[in-house]
Amino acid sequence: MVAIPQKSSSDGMSSSGASVSGIERGWMIRTIAGTVQQLHDLENPHDPIRTVRVMAPDSSAVALGSSQRDEVIDQSRAHSAGLGIAHRRSGGGAVLIVPGRQVWIDFLVPRGDVLWSDDIVRASFWVGDMWRETLAAVGMPGGTVHRGRSEVGDWSETVCFAGVGPGEVRVDGRKVMGLSQRRSRDWTRIQTMVHTVWDPATLVGVLEMDDSARSRCLNEVSGLAREVTTGVDSVVESLVNQLPD
Repeated sequence: MVAIPQKSSSDGMSSSGASVSGIERGWMIRTIAGTVQQLHDLENPHDPIRTVRVMAPDSSAVALGSSQRDEVIDQSRAHSAGLGIAHRRSGGGAVLIVPGRQVWIDFLVPRGDVLWSDDIVRASFWVGDMWRETLAAVGMPGGTVHRGRSEVGDWSETVCFAGVGPGEVRVDGRKVMGLSQRRSRDWTRIQTMVHTVWDPATLVGVLEMDDSARSRCLNEVSGLAREVTTGVDSVVESLVNQLPD
C-alpha cells in the first residue's frame, strides 16, 4: 500500500511544511498546491532524479495551449462561471481544470535516464502504458495507447480532449488520459490528466464563438472523452504503484 503524498507548496511559494512527500522506487513524489498558472509555471528540479508531481489546483481555470491566446475565451462568460485563464508552454487545446475534478500528474525524467527518448513521439509511450495499467486497476480495462502521430479533428485545436496524440489512452474509443510534453536540454516533463468529472458544457460554454458553433462544438466533443469514476486518491495510489523501476 502506497501512502498518498501530503500537499506541499510549489517551488517559490510560501511553505507550511516539508516539500518532499516521499521517494518510491527511485522516484521523488511530491503533491503541490497552487493556482493553475503556478502549477504550469513550475521549474524543473535542480537534482537529476525522476520526479512525480501530483498537482492540486486550488482554483478553477481554463488552461490554454501554447498556440492559443486569451481571445479564444469569452471573458464575460468565464468571469460568470468563476473561471480564470492560465497558459501552458505545451501544445494542444483548452483544458478545464477544477479542484477535485481531475487527476493531474506530471512526470519529469532527466536526460540519460533509460526512460528518456530523443524521439518526441515515442518519448511518452511508457507513460501511456502506465496509465493504461492504472485505469485497468481502477475498473477501466481494455485501454489502448496511441502510438502514432496526433489524430486531429474539427475541434482538437480548440478543445484538448477532442483529439488524440502519442501516448494518450483511449477506452472503448473515447479518450480518457490526455498528455502533453515540455522538453528542455536536460529534462522531459510529461503532463498528464484524466477527468473524474468530464464537463464539456462548462468548457465549451466559455469559448468565444457564436451560439451555432458552440452548439455544434458541444455536440461533437461531448462523446469524444470519458471520465474516470474512481476517486482521485484511489487513482493516484494506483498510478504510483505502476511507476517503472
